[in-house]
Amino acid sequence: MVAIILIVIVALLVVWYISSYNGLIRTRTHVQESWSQIDVQLKRRNDLIPNLVSTTKGYANYEQSTLKKVVELRNQLTAIPAGDHQQTMEVSNQLSTTLRSLFALSENYPDLKANTQFTQLMEELTNTENKIAYSRQLYNSSVANLTMKIQSFPSNIVAKIHHFQESDYLQVPEEEKVAPKVNFDDFNQDK
Repeated sequence: MVAIILIVIVALLVVWYISSYNGLIRTRTHVQESWSQIDVQLKRRNDLIPNLVSTTKGYANYEQSTLKKVVELRNQLTAIPAGDHQQTMEVSNQLSTTLRSLFALSENYPDLKANTQFTQLMEELTNTENKIAYSRQLYNSSVANLTMKIQSFPSNIVAKIHHFQESDYLQVPEEEKVAPKVNFDDFNQDK
């Protein structure tokens, strides 16, 4: 009778161990897959940028510094090693900011704003930026799930035995956390 109880306890422990290990593997795979989604969207954006730059060049001859900055940041982004997620996101954030200023150029160039190719490229880039933002949220959520499993008892025992490592969250740059200052007095004086 004691032997049967011991066999049942050992069987339950083995099932728990396998379940915990597989859960950690599944969660780590979700983290990797969610980073892959970010990578796919960054690649898509990088593929769209040369078309946007060439379309804009013909109209905005005096805005070459902005176009040059977009190309430089795109080239930096493609040169970053695949595993350096934080550096990738830092350069990606700079590129997003520079693209916003490029989009703002269209306000100064009505012909550019009316160009259907430019408009379509802007729309595709805006959609891609939205997908990047969503993918970042998914990545951080996946990292949170992995962190909880690695730190929670009893799965932390299996995680420690198999050397599971926590992943870093993607951080928002400090300059993007600052709320913009709006001065309504300047707005009222314009009227």
